[in-house]
Amino acid sequence: MAMVYTQDELFPTADKKELKRTKFLLGKYKVMTLLIADYERNTKDLQQVGIDGEVARRIDQDELHADKTANAVILIDKQRWVYEQYRLYTDSLQRAHSLILSDDIKKAIRFRYLEGHSLKETCLFFGYDEKSSTIRGWIDTGIATIANNLRLLGFFELDNDQF
Repeated sequence: MAMVYTQDELFPTADKKELKRTKFLLGKYKVMTLLIADYERNTKDLQQVGIDGEVARRIDQDELHADKTANAVILIDKQRWVYEQYRLYTDSLQRAHSLILSDDIKKAIRFRYLEGHSLKETCLFFGYDEKSSTIRGWIDTGIATIANNLRLLGFFELDNDQF
């Protein structure tokens, strides 16, 4: 599927659905990075759990061996697919984040979403009170910028094609 630009649109603007998706993915960023790291460290253990979990389903407990069942293979494939999706999402978000021009906005997004801090902690990090409209504005602008960058990079077309 090719991106369609209007004649006067050099840099496409994300729509409301894409803004919402971007905010959702940013909110899940920290969890995704933790799961990616865990999968990379423990791939063999995760696969073994899938296989061992199927051993318990043997009909005859006197069997001396049990082969991998289709369910274990499906589970391993699903784990790998989720890992690959999370890598795609986190890499795309990092790339779109790196394209933000304003250092303040970039720092606010990094601290709030990429490092996983609360809005209150983010405001306090910048030396503002916990309900600062300045920080909220930076974050809203940063989310919109990341969504626009993701659209420019073709991320949403790929994301929509998969689902």
